[in-house]
Amino acid sequence: MWFKFRKQPPIRSLVGEGTVVQGELRFTDGLRIDGEVQGDVVAVGDRPTLLVISENARIMGKVIAGHVIINGQVMGPVESAELLEIQPKARIHGEVRYETLEMHQGATIEGELRRRSGEGAKPALMLAAANDA
Repeated sequence: MWFKFRKQPPIRSLVGEGTVVQGELRFTDGLRIDGEVQGDVVAVGDRPTLLVISENARIMGKVIAGHVIINGQVMGPVESAELLEIQPKARIHGEVRYETLEMHQGATIEGELRRRSGEGAKPALMLAAANDA
């Protein structure tokens, strides 16, 4: 897969644990969320982006970015233009659109999963082994 060899954008912004952001949050490059966002989280620009939603994070709004890693809770639609990694403690309530999907055992999605490239295309799915270290 091409994204495994491509350098990730740097994480330049952080919403720390215990922080609550109300309203739309726009970012470039990389963003890590450990706190809570009550609004949309949207990557802007034409460069690659990385969004990390940690285990204790909560998002109540839509999420749109290139490479998205979720291990927390998202209440709203999720769209990933490149790779969507859904880690074991992830809880997603909303429609999920992805280009390539990696989902770990234990994660839950309450909503529709749909590939961005359109219908009829072969799904790009990767199975995460339970014994990955």
